[in-house]
Amino acid sequence: MTDFNPDAPGFNPDAFDEQNDDQRAQLLRSYMEGFELDDDDRDLIDFGDSFDDAGEPGYPVLAIIGRPNVGKSTLVNRIVGERVAVVQDQPGVTRDRVRYTANWAGRTFTLVDTGGWEIDVDGIDKSVAAQAELAIEDSDAVMLVVDATVGVTDADEAIIKILRRSGKPAILAANKVDSHTQESDVAYLWALGLGEPYPVSALHGRGSGDLLDAAMAILPEVSAVAKPLIDGGPRRIALVGRPNVGKSSLLNQLAGHERVVVNPLAGTTRDPVDEVIELDGEPWVFVDTAGIRRRVHLTRGADYYASLRTQNALSKSELGLVLVDSSEPITEQDIRVMQQVIDAGRAMVVVNNKWDLVDSERREELSIEQEREMVQMPWVETINLSALTGWHTNRLTRAMHTALDSWDRRIPTGKLNSFLGEVQAANPHPVRGGKQPRILFATQVANRPPRFVFFASGFIDHGYRRFLERRLREQFGFTGTPIQISVRVREKRKRK
Repeated sequence: MTDFNPDAPGFNPDAFDEQNDDQRAQLLRSYMEGFELDDDDRDLIDFGDSFDDAGEPGYPVLAIIGRPNVGKSTLVNRIVGERVAVVQDQPGVTRDRVRYTANWAGRTFTLVDTGGWEIDVDGIDKSVAAQAELAIEDSDAVMLVVDATVGVTDADEAIIKILRRSGKPAILAANKVDSHTQESDVAYLWALGLGEPYPVSALHGRGSGDLLDAAMAILPEVSAVAKPLIDGGPRRIALVGRPNVGKSSLLNQLAGHERVVVNPLAGTTRDPVDEVIELDGEPWVFVDTAGIRRRVHLTRGADYYASLRTQNALSKSELGLVLVDSSEPITEQDIRVMQQVIDAGRAMVVVNNKWDLVDSERREELSIEQEREMVQMPWVETINLSALTGWHTNRLTRAMHTALDSWDRRIPTGKLNSFLGEVQAANPHPVRGGKQPRILFATQVANRPPRFVFFASGFIDHGYRRFLERRLREQFGFTGTPIQISVRVREKRKRK
């Protein structure tokens, strides 16, 4: 066998074509022992190819309902154990049905926060109330929250009538009971006919344990409404974009019903909203998020916390579906949203929404704008659709699969090094300072997103790194996913 020495004069990697990729990788590994390596380097070189993913089962569903500003979201945060729901000292902060996973006494369940229910309201408040009623239908049990310091209102009594019609088991939480002296004042709530009222202080945590014990008593072991566990779990997709580009409209169109509140008012959505939707016979989890504003640190109150939760929802998703308003010029804010998806390391598909409002002249302008503004991300696939009419929404599944397959992709070490050997032989790195650096060994150390580490004999120019990334994409695909390449320069060991 010919000696394998990449530094030898006239070395030709094609001379080793008779060897398979795995043998070549082993030879490269042994050659790397002649360089100064630390333990971290050796771990990367010997990195395995196996990754496991796990899904979550569907849990019994407990819906929390009540009129506005009685402390529902504060109680949700108390039960979950962290600030997951947006809370502000004004009514109407929560607008959609928002699901959270909670645990109590060894049991796991789904907690549903809702917007405040009111009588005879119009506009966005009417939509919020409708979402609260849907939450009752889609639950196994209900927790009605009332403000013990205010007393029973007409809205509270109307909610109880809805509860009785639904036939769902329910418990009554008398919130804002901040001291022992107030507990006797909630006795009048027995008259509502929901059984024992449980005095609690969502803000301070008083009485929350007894309340949850009672909730577990009425919550079934097996949910009658939660969808069954899917092997591997459905893929998680975040709908992101600047305010009012149609994220909630698209979720409703895909779901086939009014799952979230839609209103011309920008910033209607505040909490991330999860929904399992079946497309082409396959379940997906879509997460509607608040619009990402131009400067998060300049926003205040509910909008500020909504922006933070959008970023958190993106980090927990696998793909960012970035919506832009195709009827308007591409903005710096649109590009910033795309960059946030890339920075989060998520797969991405760009959706040109509101296509029903676009004429032929605007289509040409949009093509030019995206070619110019998205020049650093030519690997992103774009889809033209209308969330309002449903036109071309059937193209989403294929694009999402393409991006997620690329996001998941792993290249065997042998194949990767064979490919890089051919690339370097055909297009060697430019000579710098009398030396010609070369890639000695490469390995993919992670996927989701794909991350590669190149060991090199010298500094690799950024232009050559971009060239290698472009060739990697041409050879192995990677449409719809960012890829990360880091280079470790290692010196050859000095002979003793």
